[in-house]
Amino acid sequence: MKREIIQTQDGSTTIHLEEWNESYHSKHGAIQEAKHVFIKNGLSLFKNKKLSILEIGFGTGLNTFISFLEAQKMNQIIDYLGVEAYPVAAEEILAMNYVDELDAGEQLAVFEKMHQSAWNEKIVLDNHFSLTKRQQFFQDIDDVAQFDLIYFDAFGYRVQPELWSTAIFQKMYDALKENGVLVTYAARGVVKRSMIEVGFRVEKLEGPPGKREMFRAFK
Repeated sequence: MKREIIQTQDGSTTIHLEEWNESYHSKHGAIQEAKHVFIKNGLSLFKNKKLSILEIGFGTGLNTFISFLEAQKMNQIIDYLGVEAYPVAAEEILAMNYVDELDAGEQLAVFEKMHQSAWNEKIVLDNHFSLTKRQQFFQDIDDVAQFDLIYFDAFGYRVQPELWSTAIFQKMYDALKENGVLVTYAARGVVKRSMIEVGFRVEKLEGPPGKREMFRAFK
């Protein structure tokens, strides 16, 4: 499948898959989307609390890196697990402009370490943030009551509906601790029904730039 690095409307880059006409992030702004969906409507609920995060779709590491920067800013301790079935190649990662666009030049070494570290091994990025990258298909996740927060950032329902099934959301529900939260950019009715079916309480929120709505779900 042909892959192309493109610039989104906020200046940050993403990877576009031509065959699917699908990108890893919103074309309206990769960084804006990440901050709105996962930080503003997810991480910000857990201020001053040590927490464990599961990301569904580690991808380019953008959500992870922004969460790391937030942990520094908020003096928050985060244990982060990013699951990815098909890791992005190193040359593509190095072509991403996130460090510059986030004005985080002093953390370039951290961004590089995130991507140069071995898969399936926990690393400590600093005294606030530990990271494990797990190469795994989403349907094989079997964690139980391990996470406070899930970033659900899989490819869209249009191209991979199987990643938005009731079976997958059952795994997400099981993986969360009691009162845990799942946030996603998605806002399709079929996704909401699957979430509710497994026990989530779902609310609709204002979406990121270019998208009218998004979902947040509570266990």
